[in-house]
Amino acid sequence: MTLSSHRFTTQEGHLVSIEVPEEAAQTVLAAVLEHDPLKYGDYEEVAFRTAAGSQQFRPLGTGRNAATDGAVTVPCSKLGFFTALTGDALSKLVEAVYFSHPYEEPVVYISPTTRTLHIRGQGEDSPHRFWNRDTPDWVPQEHRP
Repeated sequence: MTLSSHRFTTQEGHLVSIEVPEEAAQTVLAAVLEHDPLKYGDYEEVAFRTAAGSQQFRPLGTGRNAATDGAVTVPCSKLGFFTALTGDALSKLVEAVYFSHPYEEPVVYISPTTRTLHIRGQGEDSPHRFWNRDTPDWVPQEHRP
């Protein structure tokens, strides 16, 4: 994808999405961070985790778990992040996910993607920036005036 702007640049990489029980999400993320700091512009450890939803599956009986007559449902969240890693480095990151994940068959999707990165100093005076208005509740305490 080719985009051009005075406001942002682009970078090619991969969007990684992992379905994981909430109680294991931080463990999986820690394993990922051993391979990639998940840097995003002026920030690192940038990842997204959904609130718990549900995941369904039906074991076929060919793996560790016995076959079931129908699908079973478990609480699960989704962990997502961008990585610019490729080749062996990306393979090692995914291996770390497999090692740290509690499932026999972790649900991991890796898609080529393009991300945008702001150009530092652009848009600082926007009235929509949290520092240019009353501080919203979502702003971390460390970033409040």
